[in-house]
Amino acid sequence: MEERVLLTGASGFVGRALLPALRDKGFNVLPVYRQAIEGGLQIPQIDAETDWNSALRNIDVVIHAAARVHVMHESAADPLAEFRKVNLEGTLQLARQAALSGVKRFIFLSSIKVNGESTTGRAPFTAEEAPHPADPYAISKKEAEDALLALAEETGLEVVIIRPPLVYGPGVKANFQSMIRWLQKGVPLPLGSIKNRRSLVSVYNLIDLIAICIAHPKARNQIFLVSDDLDMSITDLLMRIASALGCHARLVPVPESVLTFTLTLLGKRAITDRLCGSLQVDIEKTKLLLGWEPPVTVEVGLAKTVEGL
Repeated sequence: MEERVLLTGASGFVGRALLPALRDKGFNVLPVYRQAIEGGLQIPQIDAETDWNSALRNIDVVIHAAARVHVMHESAADPLAEFRKVNLEGTLQLARQAALSGVKRFIFLSSIKVNGESTTGRAPFTAEEAPHPADPYAISKKEAEDALLALAEETGLEVVIIRPPLVYGPGVKANFQSMIRWLQKGVPLPLGSIKNRRSLVSVYNLIDLIAICIAHPKARNQIFLVSDDLDMSITDLLMRIASALGCHARLVPVPESVLTFTLTLLGKRAITDRLCGSLQVDIEKTKLLLGWEPPVTVEVGLAKTVEGL
């Protein structure tokens, strides 16, 4: 008997790719959208008052990919309160009603930001270490994780938590899309000698792990980190993207110290941290416990990403 899956956040970057992939694997998926979209269920707002009862009828597994994500130009007077409304209170409301409706498993897409912002000067993050969320988004995600695991103990609902780093694939936005555009236009970039190490995950590898977690018995009440299992410097990543584009990366080897000093003077210290800092994850637990290996290489993931532009 095929698993019947409720997927929230079906119109988001991950959800758009996850929906057809799960259906191709034989799962019966009911997608949830904020807007009215044919073939899906409309839930305009996710918070502590959302009624999920009709959506959860005959559902075996919930994949909760909807979230209030990081806001670049935050306007809320109390950002943490706004993040909590959706990411904590909305998640717990859905999970409580799922447990009451007889749902077996609840898969929660969290974030590596729960672990912290950087691994510069330290070992890669692991799933078992004490988290250090630093911003309202990450704090709300960590609080949701804690609430879900407590609910699992209370009700028997099986909870699976996945913390991805930066996810890329066709339709990726923000900084990753900007890097692709810069390379396409041949813009010289002062990033030719960065020695950091960053873990990324293609949407294809993330989807594959989510699909395995739907039914794998050893995934029950576990936290998993995920990546492509190949950490790269920003310099290496740009060169690989250029190769996928079939163009030459015009990377100027500016010393990292000069780049950091210049951007700090310009009030862009946060950009320096993203470009030069390291953020690595250790996925050995994921691989060993689930017998999982990322099926898509970085080269293939990047090629699919640029093909989807």
